[in-house]
Amino acid sequence: MHRQLSFDLPAKTALGREDFFVSPANALAVAMISATSWPGNKLVLSGPAGAGKTHLAHVWAAETGGRIIQARDLRYDDVPALAQTPIAVEDVPMIADDPEQQKVLFHLHNLVLAEGHALLMTGRLVPKLWQLPLPDLQSRIEGAHHVALDPPDDALLGAVLAKLFIDRQLNPGPEVIAYLVKHMDRRFETAAEVVARLDQIALSEKREITRTLAVRVLNSDGNDVEPDN
Repeated sequence: MHRQLSFDLPAKTALGREDFFVSPANALAVAMISATSWPGNKLVLSGPAGAGKTHLAHVWAAETGGRIIQARDLRYDDVPALAQTPIAVEDVPMIADDPEQQKVLFHLHNLVLAEGHALLMTGRLVPKLWQLPLPDLQSRIEGAHHVALDPPDDALLGAVLAKLFIDRQLNPGPEVIAYLVKHMDRRFETAAEVVARLDQIALSEKREITRTLAVRVLNSDGNDVEPDN
Protein backbone atom coordinates (compact mmCIF):
# COMPACT_ATOMS: atom_id res chain seq x y z
CA MET A 1 0.00 0.00 0.00
CA HIS A 2 1.51 3.30 -1.07
CA ARG A 3 -1.07 5.72 0.28
CA GLN A 4 -0.38 6.32 3.95
CA LEU A 5 -2.65 9.24 4.90
CA SER A 6 -6.26 8.83 5.90
CA PHE A 7 -6.79 12.50 6.83
CA ASP A 8 -5.55 15.84 5.57
CA LEU A 9 -2.20 17.00 6.96
CA PRO A 10 -0.38 20.17 5.93
CA ALA A 11 2.65 19.68 3.72
CA LYS A 12 5.92 20.23 5.56
CA THR A 13 8.70 21.30 3.23
CA ALA A 14 12.10 19.75 3.88
CA LEU A 15 14.81 22.39 3.44
CA GLY A 16 18.05 20.69 4.52
CA ARG A 17 21.05 20.20 2.26
CA GLU A 18 20.42 16.46 2.25
CA ASP A 19 16.95 17.13 0.79
CA PHE A 20 18.29 18.99 -2.25
CA PHE A 21 18.94 16.89 -5.34
CA VAL A 22 21.91 18.06 -7.41
CA SER A 23 21.77 17.67 -11.19
CA PRO A 24 23.39 19.45 -14.16
CA ALA A 25 20.46 21.89 -14.09
CA ASN A 26 21.43 23.28 -10.69
CA ALA A 27 25.01 22.13 -10.04
CA LEU A 28 26.54 25.56 -10.67
CA ALA A 29 24.09 27.24 -8.31
CA VAL A 30 24.79 24.67 -5.60
CA ALA A 31 28.52 25.21 -6.03
CA MET A 32 28.14 28.97 -5.68
CA ILE A 33 25.96 28.64 -2.59
CA SER A 34 28.63 26.39 -1.09
CA ALA A 35 31.50 28.75 -1.93
CA THR A 36 33.30 30.34 1.01
CA SER A 37 33.19 33.77 -0.65
CA TRP A 38 31.61 35.56 -3.63
CA PRO A 39 32.95 38.36 -5.83
CA GLY A 40 32.04 41.57 -4.06
CA ASN A 41 30.54 39.44 -1.27
CA LYS A 42 27.15 39.32 -3.00
CA LEU A 43 25.26 36.87 -5.20
CA VAL A 44 22.03 36.92 -7.18
CA LEU A 45 20.23 33.59 -7.56
CA SER A 46 17.52 33.38 -10.20
CA GLY A 47 15.19 30.67 -11.43
CA PRO A 48 11.52 29.82 -11.96
CA ALA A 49 9.10 29.25 -9.11
CA GLY A 50 9.78 25.94 -7.41
CA ALA A 51 13.30 25.65 -8.83
CA GLY A 52 14.89 25.61 -5.38
CA LYS A 53 15.83 29.24 -4.67
CA THR A 54 14.29 29.23 -1.20
CA HIS A 55 15.72 25.79 -0.47
CA LEU A 56 19.24 26.90 -1.39
CA ALA A 57 18.80 30.13 0.58
CA HIS A 58 17.96 28.06 3.67
CA VAL A 59 20.95 25.78 3.07
CA TRP A 60 23.19 28.83 2.76
CA ALA A 61 21.74 30.51 5.85
CA ALA A 62 22.17 27.35 7.92
CA GLU A 63 25.81 27.01 6.86
CA THR A 64 26.74 30.68 7.31
CA GLY A 65 24.65 31.63 10.32
CA GLY A 66 22.74 34.00 8.05
CA ARG A 67 19.16 35.19 8.06
CA ILE A 68 16.44 35.16 5.42
CA ILE A 69 13.86 37.86 4.80
CA GLN A 70 11.29 38.50 2.10
CA ALA A 71 11.93 41.76 0.25
CA ARG A 72 8.33 42.76 0.98
CA ASP A 73 9.04 42.51 4.71
CA LEU A 74 12.01 44.90 4.77
CA ARG A 75 11.70 47.85 7.17
CA TYR A 76 14.13 50.70 7.84
CA ASP A 77 14.20 50.05 11.57
CA ASP A 78 15.34 46.45 11.01
CA VAL A 79 18.28 47.24 8.73
CA PRO A 80 20.98 47.75 11.41
CA ALA A 81 20.22 44.36 12.98
CA LEU A 82 19.90 42.57 9.65
CA ALA A 83 23.28 43.90 8.58
CA GLN A 84 25.04 42.18 11.47
CA THR A 85 24.90 38.74 9.83
CA PRO A 86 24.90 37.33 6.30
CA ILE A 87 21.48 38.02 4.85
CA ALA A 88 19.35 36.54 2.07
CA VAL A 89 16.65 38.77 0.59
CA GLU A 90 14.09 36.75 -1.34
CA ASP A 91 11.84 37.79 -4.23
CA VAL A 92 13.47 41.17 -4.76
CA PRO A 93 11.48 41.94 -7.96
CA MET A 94 8.32 41.94 -5.82
CA ILE A 95 9.25 45.42 -4.56
CA ALA A 96 9.54 46.94 -8.04
CA ASP A 97 6.30 48.84 -7.35
CA ASP A 98 7.40 50.14 -3.94
CA PRO A 99 9.94 53.01 -3.98
CA GLU A 100 10.31 53.04 -0.20
CA GLN A 101 11.18 49.37 0.10
CA GLN A 102 13.69 49.75 -2.71
CA LYS A 103 15.38 52.47 -0.65
CA VAL A 104 15.41 50.14 2.36
CA LEU A 105 17.04 47.37 0.32
CA PHE A 106 19.58 49.84 -1.06
CA HIS A 107 20.46 50.87 2.50
CA LEU A 108 20.68 47.21 3.60
CA HIS A 109 22.82 46.36 0.58
CA ASN A 110 25.35 49.03 1.45
CA LEU A 111 25.38 48.41 5.19
CA VAL A 112 25.65 44.61 5.16
CA LEU A 113 28.60 44.81 2.76
CA ALA A 114 30.21 47.56 4.83
CA GLU A 115 29.92 45.28 7.86
CA GLY A 116 31.80 42.57 5.94
CA HIS A 117 28.88 40.15 5.56
CA ALA A 118 27.53 38.40 2.48
CA LEU A 119 24.33 39.34 0.69
CA LEU A 120 22.21 36.85 -1.28
CA MET A 121 19.30 38.10 -3.39
CA THR A 122 16.76 35.99 -5.28
CA GLY A 123 14.24 36.50 -8.07
CA ARG A 124 12.63 34.54 -10.88
CA LEU A 125 14.19 36.39 -13.81
CA VAL A 126 17.76 37.37 -14.58
CA PRO A 127 18.73 40.59 -12.73
CA LYS A 128 18.62 42.90 -15.77
CA LEU A 129 14.91 42.10 -16.08
CA TRP A 130 14.06 43.00 -12.48
CA GLN A 131 13.50 46.59 -13.65
CA LEU A 132 13.73 48.24 -10.26
CA PRO A 133 12.97 51.95 -10.72
CA LEU A 134 15.66 52.96 -8.21
CA PRO A 135 18.65 53.10 -10.57
CA ASP A 136 21.34 52.89 -7.90
CA LEU A 137 19.81 49.68 -6.54
CA GLN A 138 19.23 48.14 -9.97
CA SER A 139 22.81 48.85 -11.04
CA ARG A 140 24.25 47.31 -7.89
CA ILE A 141 22.13 44.19 -8.34
CA GLU A 142 23.22 43.89 -11.96
CA GLY A 143 26.80 44.25 -10.79
CA ALA A 144 26.51 41.25 -8.46
CA HIS A 145 27.69 37.81 -9.49
CA HIS A 146 24.69 35.93 -10.88
CA VAL A 147 23.87 32.23 -11.11
CA ALA A 148 20.69 30.72 -12.55
CA LEU A 149 18.78 27.56 -11.80
CA ASP A 150 18.01 26.01 -15.19
CA PRO A 151 14.79 24.17 -16.17
CA PRO A 152 14.78 20.60 -14.85
CA ASP A 153 16.25 17.62 -16.65
CA ASP A 154 14.63 14.19 -16.17
CA ALA A 155 16.65 13.37 -13.06
CA LEU A 156 15.92 16.69 -11.39
CA LEU A 157 12.22 16.68 -12.26
CA GLY A 158 11.90 13.17 -10.85
CA ALA A 159 13.69 14.21 -7.67
CA VAL A 160 11.50 17.31 -7.31
CA LEU A 161 8.35 15.19 -7.68
CA ALA A 162 9.65 12.70 -5.12
CA LYS A 163 10.41 15.51 -2.67
CA LEU A 164 6.98 17.07 -3.17
CA PHE A 165 5.36 13.72 -2.38
CA ILE A 166 7.59 13.26 0.68
CA ASP A 167 6.72 16.77 1.91
CA ARG A 168 3.08 15.59 1.92
CA GLN A 169 4.01 12.32 3.62
CA LEU A 170 3.11 10.35 0.50
CA ASN A 171 4.93 7.40 -1.02
CA PRO A 172 3.62 6.58 -4.52
CA GLY A 173 5.25 3.83 -6.53
CA PRO A 174 8.19 4.69 -8.80
CA GLU A 175 6.04 4.07 -11.87
CA VAL A 176 3.97 7.12 -10.92
CA ILE A 177 6.96 9.45 -10.90
CA ALA A 178 8.37 7.92 -14.09
CA TYR A 179 5.05 8.48 -15.85
CA LEU A 180 4.76 12.07 -14.67
CA VAL A 181 8.33 12.88 -15.74
CA LYS A 182 7.61 11.55 -19.22
CA HIS A 183 4.25 13.23 -19.79
CA MET A 184 3.81 16.37 -17.68
CA ASP A 185 4.63 19.95 -18.58
CA ARG A 186 8.26 20.34 -17.49
CA ARG A 187 7.89 23.21 -15.06
CA PHE A 188 8.48 23.24 -11.32
CA GLU A 189 5.18 25.02 -10.74
CA THR A 190 3.36 22.29 -12.65
CA ALA A 191 5.04 19.62 -10.55
CA ALA A 192 3.74 21.22 -7.35
CA GLU A 193 0.24 21.59 -8.79
CA VAL A 194 0.11 18.00 -10.02
CA VAL A 195 1.26 16.55 -6.71
CA ALA A 196 -1.24 18.70 -4.82
CA ARG A 197 -4.10 17.51 -7.03
CA LEU A 198 -3.06 13.88 -6.76
CA ASP A 199 -2.99 14.23 -2.98
CA GLN A 200 -6.39 15.91 -2.90
CA ILE A 201 -8.10 13.37 -5.17
CA ALA A 202 -6.53 10.35 -3.49
CA LEU A 203 -7.57 11.69 -0.10
CA SER A 204 -11.14 12.53 -1.09
CA GLU A 205 -11.64 9.21 -2.87
CA LYS A 206 -9.70 7.20 -0.29
CA ARG A 207 -7.50 5.57 -2.90
CA GLU A 208 -3.83 5.10 -3.61
CA ILE A 209 -1.84 7.37 -5.88
CA THR A 210 -1.33 5.20 -8.97
CA ARG A 211 -0.29 5.73 -12.56
CA THR A 212 -3.96 5.51 -13.54
CA LEU A 213 -4.72 8.43 -11.25
CA ALA A 214 -1.73 10.32 -12.67
CA VAL A 215 -3.12 9.83 -16.19
CA ARG A 216 -6.47 11.19 -15.02
CA VAL A 217 -4.90 14.28 -13.46
CA LEU A 218 -2.75 15.08 -16.49
CA ASN A 219 -5.71 14.59 -18.83
CA SER A 220 -7.72 17.01 -16.73
CA ASP A 221 -5.12 19.65 -17.66
CA GLY A 222 -5.76 19.06 -21.33
CA ASN A 223 -2.53 17.18 -21.96
CA ASP A 224 -4.38 14.40 -23.83
CA VAL A 225 -1.91 11.75 -22.73
CA GLU A 226 -2.36 8.03 -22.71
CA PRO A 227 -1.15 5.53 -20.13
CA ASP A 228 2.04 3.66 -20.99
CA ASN A 229 1.61 0.03 -21.87
